This record gives sequence, structure tokens and C-alpha cells, in this order.
Amino acid sequence: MNTSLWSMAGNLLLGLIKAIAGLFGHSFALIADAIESLTDTLSSFLVYLGLRYSSKPADENHPYGHGRAESLITFVVVGFLILSAALIAFQSIHHIRTPHQAPASFTLLVLLGVMLFKEGLFRWVQKRGLETHSSSLKADAWHHRSDALTSAAAFLGISISVLSGGLYAAADDWAALFASGLILYNAYHIFRPALSEVMDEQVHQDMIDQIRLLSIQVEGVVDTEKCHIRKTGMSYLIDLHAMVDGGLAVREGHQIAHRLKDHLQHSIPQISDVLVHIEPIDH
Repeated sequence: MNTSLWSMAGNLLLGLIKAIAGLFGHSFALIADAIESLTDTLSSFLVYLGLRYSSKPADENHPYGHGRAESLITFVVVGFLILSAALIAFQSIHHIRTPHQAPASFTLLVLLGVMLFKEGLFRWVQKRGLETHSSSLKADAWHHRSDALTSAAAFLGISISVLSGGLYAAADDWAALFASGLILYNAYHIFRPALSEVMDEQVHQDMIDQIRLLSIQVEGVVDTEKCHIRKTGMSYLIDLHAMVDGGLAVREGHQIAHRLKDHLQHSIPQISDVLVHIEPIDH
């Protein structure tokens, strides 16, 4: 949540700087970049709210916790990205068809600083997203990367416009149009993992392999059969079939299941719950 707040503050500050520089420097590509930053500010705020809600403990009405709220927030964030891309594309086409003044050269310095800052912010938020297994933080990180890419596109367009002496003034607007395409691409990049979580898609093979190896370390577990994983927020729910000696008493099988659950949760802290089904085998 602290990461999300810092991300929001960074987006707001850069959005205002780019908007002011774009207005005074006659650069729509920079203004388009500012629009994306300001929508990122709103999306970062939504991420913060989603993280607060999804971190609430399980209750009677939500026995599996509130983690899915994080995926739903990610969908809203993607919606804002698509909306900002459409707005930028519409305005870019309008400016391409309307003759206008070439951008000022000082806008290049603003964009250079923005690119460096945004790429650094992307790496930091992405690292925090990987550490916490938060899909919404990862989505927020890709917002920063998309902002860095749109700034790079704007830098190229403004450079062409400035170096040509205004002969290709519309290069600035073509850069903004290209940036809207990059935003849409990143929107899909963010949307796909969140959809995977909501649909309980089995994309956790590395964790499944780790669970199988850990399970046979528990006394009484001969092998494992089915292993299904569901990600909810920043935690994982496991359904596991453990194979044990069919001659054991019910109480012994029950004790093995508890030892197995405790061992898995201790070894992989992100696991919030394990449902163990005991599968008897005959030797």
C-alpha cells in the first residue's frame, strides 16, 4: 500500500509537469503523455483501495478472503488505460489534420527526465509487485513502463519536428498516436494475468512442482496426485490429494494431513490455506 501511494504521488507530479511543459511548449505529444500520467494517478489510487480491501481477513460471508477484489480493480485500471488511449488517438488525428506550431525544443529535456524517472519507478514497483505477488501492483508498474514508452515516442516525434525546423510539425502528433497504440498493448499485458486469476487458470506449474517435492518430505506421505492452485489477491489456496498407506487408521490419516498442511504453509508463506484429500494406496 505504501508503494501504491508513492506511485500515485509520482504520477501526479509528473503529470502536472508534462501538462505545463506541453501547453507552453506547444506539444500535443507531451500533453497526451500528461493525460496518461493523470489517468495513472487515478488508477494508482484504485490500486491502493483494492489492496486495502483485499487485505481484509476472511469472514463469514467471505470464507476465502477478499483477495479477488484486487483482480477486479485491475480490470478497472485496464478500462482507464483503454479510455486514455482512445482519447489520445482521437486528439492526435485531429491535430494531424490541423496545421499548428512546431513544439519548443525545451520539451525534449522535460521528456528525457520523465523517461529516466518513469523507468526507475517501473523497476521499483515491479520489484515490490513480485515480492508481494500482487497483480494490481504489477499492473501499476506496467503503467509506469507504458508512460516511459509514450515519453520515448513523444521524444522521437518532437525531435523530428524540431530538427526539421517545423517542416514535419505533425511528427509530434504521429508520436502521440503511436503512444496510444503502446498504451493499448500494455492494457492487454495487464488484463491477461488478472483474467487468469479470476478464471482459476492453472498457470502455477513451478509452485505445483515445489509442493509435490515438499509433500513427500512429510512422514506418512508416499506421493501426491491432484494438485490445484487458486490465486486470490496476494495469497494462494491449494487443493491437494496426498497418497498414504491404505492400512492406516482414520485418525492417523487425519494427523498426516495436518502435518502436511503445516509443512506447506511454513515452507511457502504465500499459501493461505491447504485442503488435503487423503488418497489410500495398497502396497
